[in-house]
Amino acid sequence: MSYVPVVDLGRDDATLAPIIDRICTDVGFFQVVNHAVPPAVEAAAWSALAAFFDLPLEDKLALRPEHPGDPYGYLPVSGESLSKSLGDEAPGDLKESLNIGPVERPRHPLTAGEEIVYLENRWPAGHPELPAACRDYFWAMTALSARIMRLFALALRLPATHFDPLITHAPSALRAVNYPATTAPPAPGQLRAGAHTDYGLLTILRQDTVGGLQVSDSHGDWVPVPAIADAYVINIGDLMARWTNDRWRSTLHRVVNPVDGAAHAARRQSVPFFFNANYDAEIACLPSCLAAGEEPHHETVIAGPHLMGKFRRATAAT
Repeated sequence: MSYVPVVDLGRDDATLAPIIDRICTDVGFFQVVNHAVPPAVEAAAWSALAAFFDLPLEDKLALRPEHPGDPYGYLPVSGESLSKSLGDEAPGDLKESLNIGPVERPRHPLTAGEEIVYLENRWPAGHPELPAACRDYFWAMTALSARIMRLFALALRLPATHFDPLITHAPSALRAVNYPATTAPPAPGQLRAGAHTDYGLLTILRQDTVGGLQVSDSHGDWVPVPAIADAYVINIGDLMARWTNDRWRSTLHRVVNPVDGAAHAARRQSVPFFFNANYDAEIACLPSCLAAGEEPHHETVIAGPHLMGKFRRATAAT
């Protein structure tokens, strides 16, 4: 049996809530089936993003962020080291990515700090199918995230709508990641994606069958996350762990070459969706997650600046 459980979202919420609580406490990762994401929406985004990575490098480089630290656009191979988000020094990751922000701006006036997460997305000219497919996929992932957040609330013995006011204009992000085929061994300490935790509330990942995704278990050992047909991998992020006073695990994970240290690794693609709280949401320990006499493990943070700080550390010069 896999260390990462599979959850059937076709079951009723009352049944699922204690299951979710146990998984998030023990593992922090699970896979979901019967998630109601339309297969056509998923397939269109997957194929359009794969085609993007097949474009000439100069076309992709034209979509690099306009300014250092901007969150959206194309990052080339070695343009990011995820381990740096935890303060660890490591070579740039063996991947390239297209980062896509919210596909709709909120109706309220944006603050000076909030503008950064609503910058215009960058798209290649002559490929209208890409933004259209990503927009549909973004909304499908947003709907699935909202369902999971309601399950999270119930799992924490809160009203199902508890988190709703804090995710009304969440600046979530869609990322397409291509791990090119390799013909030479990686540099010492170099991975396809360095060990890291995710920054926000939860992540929804679609992966192919090449393999390489691993999570750190309760003993610190690395355990593979198998590819399951029609399933999404879900994991909680740092902000959800903060909300629960670390009762739930924001689990360390990474992507390695399928054969450790091998010179040759097949091309791999994944598409994570990072669901976040509103930029101005206060993230403080939930009172229901404090035991008698226990103090919060973390200071209160504002969601948006926390996310951008992590991102900028990861994309600092590698």
